[in-house]
Amino acid sequence: MEHQRTLYKQRGYSEDLLPKIEEQRTWKTFNYFTLWMGSVHNVPNYVMVGGFFILGLSTFSIMLAIILSAFFIAFVMVMNGAAGSKYGVPFAMILRASYGVRGALFPGLLRGGIAAIMWFGLQCYAGSLAFLILLGKIWPAFLTLGGDFNLLGLSLPGLIAFLIFWLINVGIGFGGGKVLNKFTAVLNPCIYIVFGGMAIWAISLVGIGPILDYLPSGVQKSENSGFLFLVVINAVVAVWAAPAVSASDFTQNARSFREQAWGQTLGLVVAYVLFAIAGVCIIAGASIHYGMDTWNVLDIVQKWDSLFASFFAVLVILMTTISTNATGNIIPAGYQIAAIAPTKLTYKNGVLIASIISLIICPWKLMENQDSIYLFLDIIGGMLGPVIGVMMAHYFVVMRSQINLDELYTAAGDFKYYDNGFNLTAFSVTLVAVVLSLGGKFIPVMEPLSRVSWFVGVIFAFAAYALLKKRNVAVNNHPQNNAI
Repeated sequence: MEHQRTLYKQRGYSEDLLPKIEEQRTWKTFNYFTLWMGSVHNVPNYVMVGGFFILGLSTFSIMLAIILSAFFIAFVMVMNGAAGSKYGVPFAMILRASYGVRGALFPGLLRGGIAAIMWFGLQCYAGSLAFLILLGKIWPAFLTLGGDFNLLGLSLPGLIAFLIFWLINVGIGFGGGKVLNKFTAVLNPCIYIVFGGMAIWAISLVGIGPILDYLPSGVQKSENSGFLFLVVINAVVAVWAAPAVSASDFTQNARSFREQAWGQTLGLVVAYVLFAIAGVCIIAGASIHYGMDTWNVLDIVQKWDSLFASFFAVLVILMTTISTNATGNIIPAGYQIAAIAPTKLTYKNGVLIASIISLIICPWKLMENQDSIYLFLDIIGGMLGPVIGVMMAHYFVVMRSQINLDELYTAAGDFKYYDNGFNLTAFSVTLVAVVLSLGGKFIPVMEPLSRVSWFVGVIFAFAAYALLKKRNVAVNNHPQNNAI
């Protein structure tokens, strides 16, 4: 391994993109168990639970669908991270195996350069609103600072809160996996206390019976519950399209495949069992108690009389936002931007560039139209699902879990994989899968497919790529084709 790393350094690759040596691969089962808890328990996910009630499903059905989703998420995170845990290589380099040295730049930028940066800015702004609540409870006069001051739509208190929270997120990003591990170890017990406590609070207020019978005002019980049950699972799993694509950014630190597999599976299942119970009980219980449909946990927390309880809950929600932003956005963005120019940029350069861009796009302006935000993220998810399918088919079916690292860490201008560095089969399959996944947004007859877009994209891309590549190998190995 040391000989390989020296060779790749001579080819100009930065330390951040090199395969990890054994001493650097220190993450154990517990590290992965704590990794994703904050990414499950965050404000957008709780709002999403409120949206599930509109479908007319029973409370129990929603809980069960969310819990089942955890197994699909864990399977994809573990399997698409298998190459990372085997070779100690980040996503930006693993992607080259299936799409080519040049071809990897497009899906890589889509994940790390567009989706991650945009969502990083949006999460920073959403978190800053919670931070503003926290500052207002500690120092009420802070909310009046600056008078009529306005910078591109932000008041002075809003600007200060955003910049402080943005800097905290950037700092966690600079620290990378080591800092994130310590952060999540502190966060996890707090999540159990806050969201578990909120669930108990909601049940004690209205009782478990009314919660199980809850339906939002004006919503009728659905008659097509089987398909809508699958729609809920798809919605929960689709949120993980981006993290699942870049799973190797975290599994590259694993001591073994077994450790990351057990850690991620147990962590995600436990997190989603708590989330399913807490999310449904909190949203339904608070809506019944306050006499109005209340789907945002921040709105619920603000109504509490206890200053300490409100303060602690908002603080933990802020921490979950930071954890989500690090694992899902800024760390993948840092690696992907570094991979654009591996001889000139490092991971920290990538984090800095991504952070600055997230400021320039003025995320508070983007949040003025939430429909366009979720349409954009839905489209990104629909495009990344097929990428997951292609990556897994290439690694497990075509390559049979064997990757030649020398061909990934190629010298500048030397494209070992595919014609001129592009895998046209991968791009063709991805394009067709994207059309099948998202076509329903524009073509009414395909609308049912778009409601389960993640499953359609991943399954079609996996099957089509595996079949096409296997056929190509069989044709190329035919005796007539090998004749001189």
